[in-house]
Amino acid sequence: MRVYADGSCKDNPGLMGIGVSIQNGDGKELEAISLEVGQGTNNQAEFLAAIEGTMLAYTLDPTSLELILDSELVVKALNGEYKLKNEELRELCDELEVILGKFRSISVTHVRRSQNRRAGALAKAALTREAATV
Repeated sequence: MRVYADGSCKDNPGLMGIGVSIQNGDGKELEAISLEVGQGTNNQAEFLAAIEGTMLAYTLDPTSLELILDSELVVKALNGEYKLKNEELRELCDELEVILGKFRSISVTHVRRSQNRRAGALAKAALTREAATV
């Protein structure tokens, strides 16, 4: 199962939106999330999108997961390459690690924004109240 996740902010900090596309191995979308999630930073939105996506994915198939993000910060933090100094981001990363630990097999992949368009569109739609049409 693949989880494409992205966060967005109107301003930074500002109103946050998250987008998630959960797909099977054939690329068929099984679930989508497009939510406004309050005020915060873009980095917080990125973590929140990953958290929501992995939580939903776990309810669908708790075996293997490929988490795909265009946030280098989140990917490198999860892979231990970045040490987060911001306490709020550290707490979000810890929460995400707990959820990821429930899967038997995980991989976390960084992609270019162009390879994460669906999740990005869902995140932006949450900020523009177009979520119902995406």
